[in-house]
Amino acid sequence: MSTDQPRPGSGEPPEDDPFLKKPQRPREPGGDPYGGAPQGPYGGGPYGGGPPPGGGPYGGPPGGGPYGGPPGGGPYGGGDPYGAPDPLAGMPPLAGRGRRLVARIIDGILIGVPVGLIMWFIVGGVDYTAANESGKQSVVSGVTMLAYLIYEGVMLTSRGQTVGKMAMKIRVAMLENGSIPTAQAGWVRAAVYTLPEVIPCCGTIFWLLNVLWCTWDKPYQQCLHDKAARTVVVSTA
Repeated sequence: MSTDQPRPGSGEPPEDDPFLKKPQRPREPGGDPYGGAPQGPYGGGPYGGGPPPGGGPYGGPPGGGPYGGPPGGGPYGGGDPYGAPDPLAGMPPLAGRGRRLVARIIDGILIGVPVGLIMWFIVGGVDYTAANESGKQSVVSGVTMLAYLIYEGVMLTSRGQTVGKMAMKIRVAMLENGSIPTAQAGWVRAAVYTLPEVIPCCGTIFWLLNVLWCTWDKPYQQCLHDKAARTVVVSTA
């Protein structure tokens, strides 16, 4: 008699009977008791696997915020809260408003005082009636503003700094990449700052609004001449 056959009355089926004994499926390491994928804190449990690696708890791509944005600064990925890259990433910090103001004062004294004195001597030989006095003042102001426009345009497009900005360790940079202003950007910035002053009445109002704009502008602290030229003012130290 074969040793593979069960003993009579033992109640055990033959070991080679496929209909009475089901083969056992090997259990995957780390899975649940029913053969699911390894458990995870959000997608695990006895009936499913965990979330894919990286990203947020709901299966976003690696990095970014809790809902799977690309790597970046904002809570939803990217350089700002809406996923756009931050143009100032890798650039020096923005210059303080006080340093910018002092730099303007230095430049104004450097250009305005000598040019104004020269022009007063040139036009001072005429009589001093009220009409001539007003005309003389307009000529002096116009020539001084023109000199300042040329001074700032040349300095910004050549090195991104005027003498005042060099003294205060700040410079003008293109918002896009932090480089020295292009010829167009440098001259547009100088013109928007200087030329509106020649407009009667509203020129002074625009100039004041322009220079104060950086006090509430976010996030780049731009004046209106910065916005026109797409520039920012950053620290060099």
